[in-house]
Amino acid sequence: PAGSIMRGGRAQSRRVQQALTYRERMEGAESFPLDFTAVEGNIDDFMVQIKKLAQSLYPCSAQKLDQDMKLHFLKNESVTCNDGSPAGYYIKESKGSKRWLLFLEGGWYCFNRQTCDSRYETMRRLMSSTKWPATKTGTGILSPQPEENPHWWNANMVFIPYCSSDVWSGATPKTEHSDYAFMGSLIIREVVNELLTKGLDNARVLLLAGSSAGGTGVLLNVDHVAEQLESQGYRGVQVRGLADSGWFLDNKQYKFTDCLDTISCAPTEAIKRGIRYWGGLVPESCRQAHVGEEWNCFFGYKVYPTLNSPVFVVQWLFDEAQLTVDNVHLMGQPVHEGQWRYIQNLGQELRSTLQDVPAMFSPACLSHELITRIYWMDIQVKGTSLPRALHCWDRSLQDNYNHKTPPTRGCPMHLVDSCPWPHCNPSCPTIRDQVTGQEMSVIQFLKHMGFDVQKMAQQQGMDPRRLLGMLNNGN
Repeated sequence: PAGSIMRGGRAQSRRVQQALTYRERMEGAESFPLDFTAVEGNIDDFMVQIKKLAQSLYPCSAQKLDQDMKLHFLKNESVTCNDGSPAGYYIKESKGSKRWLLFLEGGWYCFNRQTCDSRYETMRRLMSSTKWPATKTGTGILSPQPEENPHWWNANMVFIPYCSSDVWSGATPKTEHSDYAFMGSLIIREVVNELLTKGLDNARVLLLAGSSAGGTGVLLNVDHVAEQLESQGYRGVQVRGLADSGWFLDNKQYKFTDCLDTISCAPTEAIKRGIRYWGGLVPESCRQAHVGEEWNCFFGYKVYPTLNSPVFVVQWLFDEAQLTVDNVHLMGQPVHEGQWRYIQNLGQELRSTLQDVPAMFSPACLSHELITRIYWMDIQVKGTSLPRALHCWDRSLQDNYNHKTPPTRGCPMHLVDSCPWPHCNPSCPTIRDQVTGQEMSVIQFLKHMGFDVQKMAQQQGMDPRRLLGMLNNGN
């Protein structure tokens, strides 16, 4: 049956053969050693054929495999969520694979009694495990479907829910004197300890990933995890980080506001208050660089240079959470020229903080979070998708590990848009009007934001009609 399944003839099967031997060379055979990024042509069709082939080869997989991740509460009950309920993790094991993906959920933070009480009233699942569902479906980089996740579909998937409200930094239990526990960093430590009894001890790669506050959590914890495994003698596990939408700037707000609630509080102020309230831990080398000012270590461009573990950074140039804490509110009322300048400037500042990060993906879009979105494969920077860039990063690290010089040609992993305004990249996610829920075209969105075509064309040194044409085509 394989002959009829593999339409496309000899060239295709030769490519598949090359892919097979390439992956085996790379990491020793896994349960399904195929490198999908090596396949050109119609990848979706190819994936469907491969699935059929796999199902004909594995009788057990002809029944619908149970692909969801299942909830496990931590055996160590002293490591808890904010309210003292047990912390936990969701897991979908993949027995043949030596790759482990541990994902840290995001969801802002609270930094004093008042903001935490209000969070407990409105967002309890981010502070308590009492209502967590028994299973979770992985999406984006957590998906077990090769069509949705060509990069790591076959890995062991672990989703760690965020219930510590401390940007994954705290190490403080709940006592008679404190209302809440803040144990984010201990939750990660404890999950890793439990996974060592489930096969993580034989892993080749542990990728600690996270989005938003979870992305910042990756920067704060990736070296801790590497040290934890090394100190217990698991030296064969390569620990890496993937920080999505967690690279914030401690910049000046567009309009200054007092620190009354989580979203209007300037980033530096919130973290300064939080770190004391949480008993927050930061990476040791960063702490030494900023003694007494440890809050600095919550900001990517300050903590990143102090890290030992390789980290890949994913960051929209115009991050919605950054704009929120900077008091730039885009929907509802037209944007003034001052705000428009502030937004463009933010993109430039962010670009400059990322220039020395060798592995990164930064599209010029107004958005927040990417790696668990079902459309994560569709966004491109300079013609390269994120799964492809992650594959290139994997390859370069694997080659370094084997002391080979990496073949970087044609496999880029430092990708940042150079166009200057939000959604100037045609592959950006669709924008919706927050009030009506309607989809907006790029031109509607830019007009709504007070974009002045004449002025912009002048600034870019081009004919206004040409600029209008480009925008209408989504370029």
